[in-house]
Formats: sequence, C-alpha cells, structure tokens
Amino acid sequence: MTSALCAEAAKNKENTMTTWKNDPAHSRLGFVVRHLTITEITGRFAEFTVTAEIGKDDLSDAKFSMAAQTASVDTDVAARDEHLRSGDFFEAAVHPVMTFESSKVRLEGAGEGKISGLLTIRGVAKEVTFNFRSSEVVTNPMTKKPTRSFKVWGDIKRKDFGVGVNEPAAMVGEIVHVSADAECSPE
Repeated sequence: MTSALCAEAAKNKENTMTTWKNDPAHSRLGFVVRHLTITEITGRFAEFTVTAEIGKDDLSDAKFSMAAQTASVDTDVAARDEHLRSGDFFEAAVHPVMTFESSKVRLEGAGEGKISGLLTIRGVAKEVTFNFRSSEVVTNPMTKKPTRSFKVWGDIKRKDFGVGVNEPAAMVGEIVHVSADAECSPE
C-alpha cells in the first residue's frame, strides 16, 4: 500500500464514529430538590435513553444525547408525581420529552471534564454545562460487549425552563441537582 493510501486509511479510521447506547436496567437519571427549605426530595425519570457517538478513545470528539419521558417522573409519592406531570411543572401531556444534545466536550483529565449542550424542558431550550466522568472500556462478562459508564452531574435552575414558576423557592427549591449514570455499549 502506498503511503498516501495508508494515510487515507488512517484518516478514515480516525473519523469513524461508534454509537453507544445505554442499558436501561443499569442506568439512572435522577434529581434532587429542596422541599420547604428543610429536606431534599429525590426523584428519577424511569424512561430515558442516552446515546454517545464516539470516535476517539479520549472522548474529545464525543457527542452525547439524552431523551427522557417526562411522564415517567417518579418520586415514590403518587400524588406528587401526578402534580409534577401537570401544567404546574413538566406539563407532560404537552411536552412529553425533555432532551439534551451536547455541543462541546472539554476534557480536564483522563475520562473526565465538562460537557456543554442544549437542554430542552417544556419547550424551553438553554445552554447548560455539566460535569462528566467516564469509566474505561471493559468487556461486559454477561454480554461479551465492550462497555463503559458515563456519569453526568450538575445544577440547573428550574424556573429557567418554566418548571414550577408559581412555586416559591421556600416550597420547592430553585436549584435542581441533576445526576445521570449510564452503562453503555456499542449498538
């Protein structure tokens, strides 16, 4: 093979992106918000997907996306969950999906850094930045597939997205801590 062909083959290999998807049974999208300035209430979205498009092992070219079904919100209290699905909060009947699409990954060490992108909740899209960490790739002993985990966490202001705008901060905290753990393998 000529050096030009070798260079072209190497370039094509570098540009190859692999799609990684989360395993729902080993993934969690959760949140924590203060209630009555007294305690923290935890919740999760039971139905969500994470996709990562990865070309480089160091994740510098990674693109991440997430989609969560807002009606799947679960805080272990049925009445509260129904209220969260209502027009007062997520308005799940009108806005059934919230999404995140990354625009930039900034590495700060091996497998960790910041991820920025567009978070859309209730039809309101805002640029946000979260912390992230990735595990190394291992062979899953059950599936025999390459597998890695991604952890993403950070804070958002709920009212920035039109969530609970009539709820005073003394009742429902303004800051929502978001945390996601996703175990992913290539499709």
